[in-house]
Amino acid sequence: MTWISKSITALGGLLLAHACYSAQEHTALQSFRATTATLTSSTPTTASLPIDIVIETVFATFVVLLGLVLNTRPLRPIRWNVWAGKLEREGPEGFLDNEGEVNKDYVGNPYKILEMRPGFVDIRKQRKEFADWVKRGGKVDG
Repeated sequence: MTWISKSITALGGLLLAHACYSAQEHTALQSFRATTATLTSSTPTTASLPIDIVIETVFATFVVLLGLVLNTRPLRPIRWNVWAGKLEREGPEGFLDNEGEVNKDYVGNPYKILEMRPGFVDIRKQRKEFADWVKRGGKVDG
């Protein structure tokens, strides 16, 4: 988590805690008024939260969400072949998190197990060898 997203999330948490405390105090005050009012009159009174507490709660929730969203990693491609292509092209540098470190779940080439099988035909290696052979003029070494 970067310090900006941490501070935004902390500020939102502080605002949300203040809104919750204000709502609790308002409710306690209203219940105290209701008990004294029932002693003097027979009609019960109910009151909703003031609009400033509601606005503060909604704003604090959005600030917390903003801090959490700023902390998220970039999304991976949905299609497996696009993701595997990104792995091969960019390597670990393509999977850096917000702090500049490689993601913990980075596993490298997803086809590594298949490529390590004995007798596996490495087409890219064969293409490179063929291109080198053509550059040499098609002559056999030896």
